[in-house]
Amino acid sequence: MIIDFENELNEAQREAVTATEGPVLVIAGAGSGKTRTIVYRLAHLVNQGVDPAQILLLTFTRKAAQEMLARAETILGRPLHGTSGGTFHSFAYATLRRNATDIGFDSGFTLMDRADSENICKEVRDLLKLGKGDRSYPKKATLLDMITKSRNKELTIEAVMEREAYHLSPYLEDIQRIADGYAQFKREHALVDYDDLLFLLDELLAGNEPLRNQLQARYRYIMVDEYQDTNLVQARIVKHLAGTKGNVMAVGDDAQSIYAFRGANVANILEFPRIFEGAKVIRLEKNYRSVQPILDLTNEILKGATTKFDKHLYSDLKSDKLPQVVHPLSDQTQARLVVDQILELGRKHMLHDVAVLFRAGYQSFPLEVALTRIGIDYQKFGGIRFHEAAHVKDVLSYIRLILNPHDLLAWQRAMEHIKGVGPKTVAKIYQAMHSGDKKYMAKMVKKHEPLKELLTELDRLRSGPMKPSTILEAVLAFYQPILIEKYPDDYPKRQAGLEQLSQIAASYQDMEQFIGDLSLDGDPDEEKRKENAVVLSTVHSAKGLEWAAVIIIDLVEDRFPSRKAMQRAEDLEEERRLMYVACTRAKEELRLFVPGSVYNRASGMSDPTLPSPFVLELPDTVFERLNESYGGNLETRRRSVYTLPDPAVPLADGDKADDAAPARPKVAPSKLGFCRHKIFGKGKIVAQLEPNKYRVNFPGFGLKVIIGDYLELL
Repeated sequence: MIIDFENELNEAQREAVTATEGPVLVIAGAGSGKTRTIVYRLAHLVNQGVDPAQILLLTFTRKAAQEMLARAETILGRPLHGTSGGTFHSFAYATLRRNATDIGFDSGFTLMDRADSENICKEVRDLLKLGKGDRSYPKKATLLDMITKSRNKELTIEAVMEREAYHLSPYLEDIQRIADGYAQFKREHALVDYDDLLFLLDELLAGNEPLRNQLQARYRYIMVDEYQDTNLVQARIVKHLAGTKGNVMAVGDDAQSIYAFRGANVANILEFPRIFEGAKVIRLEKNYRSVQPILDLTNEILKGATTKFDKHLYSDLKSDKLPQVVHPLSDQTQARLVVDQILELGRKHMLHDVAVLFRAGYQSFPLEVALTRIGIDYQKFGGIRFHEAAHVKDVLSYIRLILNPHDLLAWQRAMEHIKGVGPKTVAKIYQAMHSGDKKYMAKMVKKHEPLKELLTELDRLRSGPMKPSTILEAVLAFYQPILIEKYPDDYPKRQAGLEQLSQIAASYQDMEQFIGDLSLDGDPDEEKRKENAVVLSTVHSAKGLEWAAVIIIDLVEDRFPSRKAMQRAEDLEEERRLMYVACTRAKEELRLFVPGSVYNRASGMSDPTLPSPFVLELPDTVFERLNESYGGNLETRRRSVYTLPDPAVPLADGDKADDAAPARPKVAPSKLGFCRHKIFGKGKIVAQLEPNKYRVNFPGFGLKVIIGDYLELL
């Protein structure tokens, strides 16, 4: 049959589809028709006479593989019998089952699920008699997380802990012992977990040349989707199967590699041409999702990347509306302004086609409260909904008891952390309090010191001022040690959510209104997309999705990029890719929110912020700037680039700090490029200052004012 390449594919897609021999790397920019390209290549191979059984398609979800194979069958008009399509793990499982004796399992092996693995971690911990009586000891899920992250990233547990979970460092030696015991337990009982599937296949292929040759002969054509999301062991498996000159096509986008926390390694796709001899690199740059002004902005974001495949996204979709960069006075007014924007956008689009994106789940908490207050339905993806967070429920239980001492459910939650006080005992205490049984209460208070502390604190709070921020400040101080004890595995992350709760409280004067707004919430429906409900999502959960309008909030240093990412250059690079992913979700409208200050619970005041470096780098030609006035309205400002002073770096001789309002530099940044500094390395020039000074953004170091004599222009 004749496949209609001319009308169905653009020139770059046709090149990728017909490049069937040798290694090929397809750099598929966001919205560039990646799946269509893979599907047509499958159909083209079979149409050219390739036996379907000689094709191997590796994806990251079974659903993706099934969809691609089904679409290829539709193009061909006949079934694709024999094509192997599935995930890395399913392919590994099938291969290992056929060769179980070669990996030391003479009687076969059993594949465990997540729950099985967690239970074995607990059993090993108990066998080693670790953590007995220590209520702060890491839970079985956390133990397994540390073990699996260590394996997938191929780092020591100590290295993972230093980067991601420093608060668990007192348990480092124990976790290492449990990891060793976990591995031994699996060997002794012929058990295999999901990580083992990949590592055992890697070992098998590396050490068994006849099998490796057999598989290379069988799978003459290999295609790997989302190659930027592969980890080190998956990349080795691909190389074993393809050899260095095999017919392997890797499809992906280095600029969308955002899963380092799962073990994904962007170097796999960046180094593909070096690893596979004579690899052909094809770029898919025509975007079918977004209007050109949005792509102009995202192209600028990618310009600042230090290691990348150059690409320039373009579209036939035109618009005379630029993306907006909105500057609220603070993160407290940001929620109100975002709600206003959602209401405005809701007049043009269905609400489920409007999304608000953020770096971390807790950042949407003030917005969730604001939406609930005025009755706008929303659906949240990534992180947890504000009202479902266990630590938020804990804190609210104390406030509920201040307002209503008869709230039995709040008493149950408030006493949950007290050892030896279960639901039945709580009911007895509740009855004694409300019947005046002083003898029983005296007995329980004497027996349980934390109960005495709780009752004393509640009595003190009831007798003081009832301003929400004042009450909450006291409750959080009381709750802090409970938080650490009750949630030892991840209390630093939960703490960030409580900071947001403080910010919400600061805008209330009435305690009843505060608790009422926080308690109102609809039933969550995370599985099915809701009709006419605005989408709230972390950027990670938004990957692969699209909306007519996208709002991105909290684009300031320490929030996006995150504080942790500002400390390491490679982490900042991933944050840049996150920003690119976030912006490319928008089809028609994009709005970036940059609050001028953020609430600081310690001082009870707002601290000034620095805009995200990804916003600072944008030339004034790609966005429209809106500032919140002191009256609460948004005012359009003349196009202006950012030239904010850097408080961390002394100004050069004769240099005066810029005014608070950004000023236009002598040379437009769009005409400036990159430079190199002996200490800070490669950076992007944001602005030229008089007479011979430049403001430069160095990945990993932030904005610096540097005299031109010390810069090498690139």
